[in-house]
Amino acid sequence: MFEATLSLSQPKQLLTLFGARDQNLRLIRDALGVSITHRNGQLHVFGDEKTVAQATHVLEQMRGLVERQETLSLEEVEEVLSRATGTWSHTEMLVDVFEPTQQVRPRTPGQGRYMQAIRDHELVFAVGPAGTGKTYLAVAMAVEALKQQQIKKIVLVRPAVEAGESLGFLPGDFQAKINPYLRPLLDSLHAMIDHEQIRQFMEQEVIEVIPLAYMRGRTLNDAFIILDEAQNATVAQMKMFLTRMGEGSKIVASGDVTQMDLPHTSRSGLTDAVVRLKDIEGIAQVTLTGNDIVRHRLVQEIVEAYETASVSPRSSSRRK
Repeated sequence: MFEATLSLSQPKQLLTLFGARDQNLRLIRDALGVSITHRNGQLHVFGDEKTVAQATHVLEQMRGLVERQETLSLEEVEEVLSRATGTWSHTEMLVDVFEPTQQVRPRTPGQGRYMQAIRDHELVFAVGPAGTGKTYLAVAMAVEALKQQQIKKIVLVRPAVEAGESLGFLPGDFQAKINPYLRPLLDSLHAMIDHEQIRQFMEQEVIEVIPLAYMRGRTLNDAFIILDEAQNATVAQMKMFLTRMGEGSKIVASGDVTQMDLPHTSRSGLTDAVVRLKDIEGIAQVTLTGNDIVRHRLVQEIVEAYETASVSPRSSSRRK
């Protein structure tokens, strides 16, 4: 067992160096199999000779970045780690979308695993909190598949489930009523394909953005099908959706099981499918966590607060 010690001249920079909830240190530990402890302004690294040397080099590079710029992103840590070890980094997994100025790539290890699972499997279930890129990255992978002519059609689907509001009281015809439910999917598309091309694709039915109910009775070949907010699909709806898959198609179903809007008596089709289909070859399941949140830093802290807070008597009357 070897040990190396790294002194920290500015202890106030510890939080930046370690990352939120020590995610930077965990990344190094997981990648290199070393132990890292902090005591009296010093980092102690334990492991075999090679990995201790690599980890020490990575930490020195990270310390230099913090001293120069006073910030340190997870992407920068991964790049330093990749250079030090000579291994593949998921930050290199650039997605080929239509909009040339848009750089789409995973920004956390969890997102990297998610995108790799989509590339390697025909059916992927993704579960995780808001802000982890479940929808955005799945849409990006679908756009890439369309651009590279791996598929002929993208179908983006959402359950039109009411979240405390009644559709009947919203203004406009039925299409106007369901548009708010489909808007997040359209927003992701607009980040990767220009407006005019999206319009043409939708007119040609190369891209469809539809409520889940509209999937009944269809069989989709050579399509990339994404079910967003899948936690709001019932068990029967999930079965109906999954059996729409035809030859040459790929399905991604994603959702946040802590934000269900189904009636009390209904079971989520997403949680049911994750358990029911877990042993079928060709199906991948990916769990994203608070560490994969890439929105404003407060989103991560808000999600963590809700996950760790005690359940009040009022909220416990309805389990989600």
